[in-house]
Amino acid sequence: MVLKWKWLATAGILAASIGAAQAQEKLKVGIMVTLSGPSAVLGQQARDGFQLAVRQLGGKLGGVDTEVVVVDDELKPDVAVTKVRGMIERDQVNFVVGPIFSNVLQAIHKPVVESNAFLISPNAGTSNFAGAQCNPNFFVTSYQNDQNHEVLGKYAQDKGFKRVFLMTPNYQAGRDSMAGFKRHFKGEVVAELYTPLGQLDFSAELAQIAAAKPDALFTFMPGGMGVNLVRQYRQAGLANIPFLSAFTVDESTLPAQQDAALGFFGGANWAPNADNPQSKAFVAAYEAAFNSVPGTYAMQAYDAALLIDAAIKGAGGKVSDRNAVRAGLRKADFKSLRGDFKMGLNGFPIQDFYLVQAAKRADGKFQTEIREKVFDDYVDVYAKDCKPTN
Repeated sequence: MVLKWKWLATAGILAASIGAAQAQEKLKVGIMVTLSGPSAVLGQQARDGFQLAVRQLGGKLGGVDTEVVVVDDELKPDVAVTKVRGMIERDQVNFVVGPIFSNVLQAIHKPVVESNAFLISPNAGTSNFAGAQCNPNFFVTSYQNDQNHEVLGKYAQDKGFKRVFLMTPNYQAGRDSMAGFKRHFKGEVVAELYTPLGQLDFSAELAQIAAAKPDALFTFMPGGMGVNLVRQYRQAGLANIPFLSAFTVDESTLPAQQDAALGFFGGANWAPNADNPQSKAFVAAYEAAFNSVPGTYAMQAYDAALLIDAAIKGAGGKVSDRNAVRAGLRKADFKSLRGDFKMGLNGFPIQDFYLVQAAKRADGKFQTEIREKVFDDYVDVYAKDCKPTN
């Protein structure tokens, strides 16, 4: 009889443990970034940065087994909407991490935030979603689009530049970049050109710059656009006109631009030479894994994984407890690769921003390097319009 009861007790414990294992929650993350076309390298960096963090955390986020689904948005908003609905409805992801480009963010924002998934942007951060259209299910690990460009506007103002030529692609992030630069630059805007998104030949625009003879050029041309612009700018003999940009000269474009970009300035929330232990370890691990220098796209996506990890931990591993997970996302209890970081009420970071410059390392690789801090614990200007209950 005693043996029988012992067997029953053992069987009961075994059944309970099997039941607990079966009931253990799983976590599914969908990564939606641009992985095709001239701007694919941006999405590749974000994808690789996120997956590196998941691997280093043993395939778990918040201690929960994590499956990552990767999708190419093709830089086409209509395609992105169809694919993101598939991730939500078919794959039943708990988080969508992406996108890179703001026009895609504008398209996928509503279907994601109105679903049971959280949207975490590791790059795009449009002004409307930072202000009156902020949403409790949307968080950003990058910046508000204006902010990196504000660095260059303040630098141009502080350097005493009187006349600046402005040029960006004609889409939301381009318009945000113009607004950011002009927020601190009080001199004359010689010209304000908006080019088609994806343009690769800038000969006509370079002729206008040469004719205008400005004190500096400010531009925002990410991906393949930036590669071509920098090469053509140098070839046109315009390098004597200071080249100020954000995302035009960075780790995603420097492998192709190389010496043509040396000395050009940028604005950023981080650079690979950031002087803190977690950043140094990340750069070393990323270079070992992918044989390339990580840029902000990779860093911000890595931080997105750490943010999710912290939020799930804060919720006790209960992925389905959305209120607890949301509270964890707001708390952002993790050590960012960029150093100072906290989440603002609008779901956008409060962080430092730097003037960076393209440089060539002793090993022959190219990277941006921090030259000076321009903004400390900087809150974006749209946050005041966000009501936390939006």
